[in-house]
Parts: sequence; C-alpha cells; structure tokens
Amino acid sequence: MDVNTTEEQQVEIIKAWLKENGKAVVLGAVLGLGGLYGWRYYQAEVQTAKEQASEAYTQTVQALSSGDDGAMSQAQTFIHDFESSHYAVLTALQLAKVQIEKNDLDAAAAQLKWAIGHTEDDALLSVAHTRLARILAAQKSYDEALAELDKVKAESWKGKVAELRGDILLQKGDQSAAREAYLRAKELGASPALQIKLDDLAQ
Repeated sequence: MDVNTTEEQQVEIIKAWLKENGKAVVLGAVLGLGGLYGWRYYQAEVQTAKEQASEAYTQTVQALSSGDDGAMSQAQTFIHDFESSHYAVLTALQLAKVQIEKNDLDAAAAQLKWAIGHTEDDALLSVAHTRLARILAAQKSYDEALAELDKVKAESWKGKVAELRGDILLQKGDQSAAREAYLRAKELGASPALQIKLDDLAQ
C-alpha cells in the first residue's frame, strides 16, 4: 500500500477488499472453528471408547480368572467387539491360558495365532510365540515349535527362548543340541533351574 495514500483511501481499499474477499474469510473461519470442535469431539469419543474397552476388559479378565460360567464365551465376544485394540490381544492371551489349563490345546493355539496376527507389540508377540511353541511341543510338533521360537525378536526374551529351545530339543530326543541351547541360555542369564537341567544331561 502506497505510504502517500490518504486514510480515507485506505478505508475504501479495505472495504473493497472485504467486499470481494469477505465471504471467503468468514467461510475459512467457520471451517477452521468447525474443524477444531470436530477434532475435540473426535478426541473425546476416542477417550470414551478407550475407557469403555478398559472397563469391559477388566470385567472379562476377572470372569476368566474366577472361572465364571460363560466366561470363555464372554471373552470371545469381547475379542470380537474390540478386535482392533490391544485389550483384545491381551484377552486372547488370557483365554488361551485358560484353554491350556483345560487341555484344549487346539483352541488355545488358535487364540494365540489370532493374537500374533493382531499385534505388532514385541512383548505381546514374545508371549504368544513362546506359548504357542509350548503347545506345539506338547503336540509333538517339535520342528514347528522350534520355528515358532525363531520368530521371537525381543532381546529381553533371548535367554528364556534359548532355555525353552533346549527343553523342546530334549523332548525331541536331541540331547546334544539341547545342551548347546542350555549353554547359550546360561550365557544370556536364564532361570535358576537351568543348571539342574545341564547337570541332568551330564549324567
């Protein structure tokens, strides 16, 4: 704007600009405010959904722990209703544990495979893969069990995995490979019972 333009001219220029662009400015402001309120509403809805999932998860796990009639069905319903949340994966792990206790290994394996396919969390994946490996070993599918252990990536699980690998190899009848796995587990710092297993192999 020219510094020599009079105040009246400046006012006229502003009026003309507003007349030409005013609707766009107002529309932009409305859209901006609408987006802000829409985002806040979305955030509130997300928080409410999280709270509902958390409460339902707590009730489901309590039912599974107490052995309530219909608890397993309740857990399946929860998994279906909240399948995109971590709570569903946690529930699948809990349900698989109960199914293992009831010696329903096929159903437990299915739950664990579902959990593996629905999370990228290393800690949850480590739990699921090792539990599935134990089930496969119990079903004498030793090679599949060992392959399942190869999928555990979390560093903090390396010692546990090496020891479990030794257990499975021992079940398979490969004492030499089992000993190697136990020694590897010992290097990584595994359970206190590991030395007993090594001593048994030395006899």
